[in-house]
Amino acid sequence: MRYRSRRVAATVLTIGALVSLEAANVTRQNADAFAQKVERIRRQSEAGNRAARRTPLTQDELNSWFAYQSQPYLPNGVNSPEVTIVGQGRVSANAVVDLEAIAKRRSSGGSLDPWSLVGGRVPVTVAGILHTRDGMGRFEVQSAEISGLPVPPAFLQELLSYYSRTPERPQGVRLDQTFSLPASIRQIEVGQGQAVVVQ
Repeated sequence: MRYRSRRVAATVLTIGALVSLEAANVTRQNADAFAQKVERIRRQSEAGNRAARRTPLTQDELNSWFAYQSQPYLPNGVNSPEVTIVGQGRVSANAVVDLEAIAKRRSSGGSLDPWSLVGGRVPVTVAGILHTRDGMGRFEVQSAEISGLPVPPAFLQELLSYYSRTPERPQGVRLDQTFSLPASIRQIEVGQGQAVVVQ
């Protein structure tokens, strides 16, 4: 019995240490490193050099930037974004999203309308594959969840449209739409824990 208690305690401490190590990777230094690399990518695009340039961006740097520097760039109602770079093109992202405003706008008031059942701040998770080539990109959604429950692509599209609206793009961004990569980026190679920007 005492052996079992020690084993449980050791397991809990190990998990706690791993969680602490994971959290330690989100630092101001990593956020600054990410910002500096993005600035380097921007400068390289303006230089017009034809030689291929490769800039690695790590998952820790990206998530640190989200934690420390992204707030001015996020739409109101989207908080705590975090990305997992799985590898072989696969990425997963989650954020806490306020569904109240969009639910009020979209709900028909009917008892079977899914928008009448949602509201408040909830975790949203999206997983898929980022395809990039010849300066163009497309994100292929493989799964989406709200509070751990699967949702159809149409529901996710409503969220994306609402939170990506701009005066230039009043309908927002479409999930199935290809897009131009900025800053003369030719492709993004998504490996495990990092992505390499190729210009």
